[in-house]
Amino acid sequence: MYRLRRRLTSPPPLLLHTLAAAQGGESFITNSIPPSQIASLISEQKWSHLKPIIESSDPTRFLHQLLHSDEFDTALVLSFFKWSQADFQVTHSTEHYVKLCILLANDKKYPKIRSLLHTFVKRCKLISIPNFCNALLTLGDDSCANSVVFDMLILACVKNGRPELALEGFRRARDYGLKPSLISCNPMLSALCNECRIGDVEFVYKEMVRRKLVPNLITYNTVISGFGKAGKLNKAIDVVENMKINGVSPNVVTYNALITGYCKKGGAGRMYKADMLLKEMVDSGISPNVITYNILIDGFCKDDNVAAGIRLLKEMRARGLTPCVITYNTLINGLCGSGRIEEGIRLRDEMSESGLEPNIGTYTALINGFSKKNLLEEARELFDEIIEKGVVSVNKMVSPNVSTYNCLIGGYYEDGNAEAARKLLEEMEEKGLVPDVVTYNVRINAMCDVGETRKAVRILDEMRKKGVDPSHITYNALIGGYCKQGNPNAALTLRKRMEKEGKRSNVVTYNLLIKGFSEIGKMEEANGFLNEMLEKGSTKAVAGGGGWRGTSSSGGGGATAGTVRRWLGGGGGGVPGETASPGRCGGGLQGMCGGGVGADLGFGG
Repeated sequence: MYRLRRRLTSPPPLLLHTLAAAQGGESFITNSIPPSQIASLISEQKWSHLKPIIESSDPTRFLHQLLHSDEFDTALVLSFFKWSQADFQVTHSTEHYVKLCILLANDKKYPKIRSLLHTFVKRCKLISIPNFCNALLTLGDDSCANSVVFDMLILACVKNGRPELALEGFRRARDYGLKPSLISCNPMLSALCNECRIGDVEFVYKEMVRRKLVPNLITYNTVISGFGKAGKLNKAIDVVENMKINGVSPNVVTYNALITGYCKKGGAGRMYKADMLLKEMVDSGISPNVITYNILIDGFCKDDNVAAGIRLLKEMRARGLTPCVITYNTLINGLCGSGRIEEGIRLRDEMSESGLEPNIGTYTALINGFSKKNLLEEARELFDEIIEKGVVSVNKMVSPNVSTYNCLIGGYYEDGNAEAARKLLEEMEEKGLVPDVVTYNVRINAMCDVGETRKAVRILDEMRKKGVDPSHITYNALIGGYCKQGNPNAALTLRKRMEKEGKRSNVVTYNLLIKGFSEIGKMEEANGFLNEMLEKGSTKAVAGGGGWRGTSSSGGGGATAGTVRRWLGGGGGGVPGETASPGRCGGGLQGMCGGGVGADLGFGG
């Protein structure tokens, strides 16, 4: 076993006499307390007896002596370390943390190292990776042990929600001859994926390969999932091919990640490709699970193909898989979103008969369905039923949440009953529920619909004050409101504010501005926005009917006033890509603004 270097960068003056009894056995403490007594006090945790001894000197220097003494067991040093930190409110140095970690590594006490480094990362707001690495190289002689300690530091950074620090450690490790392992790299990749930092995920993955750190199934699945969620499906497929070449077989998690990517990507044929992946995995002998079917059902429902979702429900049953609450809620929401409320209710009843309790997401989907069909009395009855009887979810009663209120509030506004919507909003806030971006969008859209856009802008200001980040739908509703009132210049002011706050104009924004300026006869300005949209590559707008479809700006010298007229004549004044009425929760799990009902139909209870 290797020996630790018995020095810090600059040893402090000795508070304690050395334990080496070179001069007839000097005592450990200046007042002649032998080291055995010190050890006994620490092991028996007689801190009240030890405290006066420490107070007469300095706990940090006392710790220094313990760390550099051969007379004390590492467990005793660790006990003193924790006690002195808590009782004296001492912030121990990086060098002391590193020294203690190396001693623990020497004794193969790895769980204690993890715990100690977790405390280090949690307590120390400013951590210098270079200082930590230098301390490791200075105090430790064994490169393998050093790498183990550093690996656990990266893991501690990830677990404490500091992936940026973990990434810095990974980047610098090679400079100090340290080798992180999959134990830290896999969780770091997962954390980076969760923060949608796909560029960093790709860097870490490629760097792992360069450093000859062989990825395992978890590594591959994490990277594939990250690429899939980011829409980089070609890269995800490349990783699948790499894992096969390296002898790692894809499993159900691999296929679920790919299927999720296709379901989220959008575009022609996306669900066909996702469905083909299901067939491929079955042909490969990999059995799909409930999650596989939930992903596909959700994708088909968002694609306005509830029939395909129902087909998959039957297929999963045929395979002996039991649908869960998420499966039913997804289909109920899809049916209600497409106006098939009766079928949604039947599926809710079937769900109950199978022994599954409908949760708040189930009821929210049904309320949304009733609201969309203008059956507000039925929606209110269901809403009141939740309040009176309550909904059991994970052994606790659940009341209507923000999404539930949003659906009913939106229904009242759509029906022109602003007073009922206002009372419901007040009731929601009285219950301690905080309005979200959907709630504000509902209110803003309702005001713009009745020509009160200036008042709606005040709600935008209110959102900002309350820390709610406006979405593109928020701004586009206001821009559309001003354009509808024949005031596109005010709409332009809103657009500038939107872009100043970090949201670029999207296809919907351009559609509204082009239509707004065209309707007041300002075709030159409308033409300018059309050209600007094309130059920025916004070619996904579809006018509908026989109108303009994704005209390219290349080779044509830009759009003309005639092009604008033809586009408007084809129905281009619509708002593709967003719900026509932000007052309603949209179809599919996402609902309005990517939230709404979908927040309750995901993988929560």
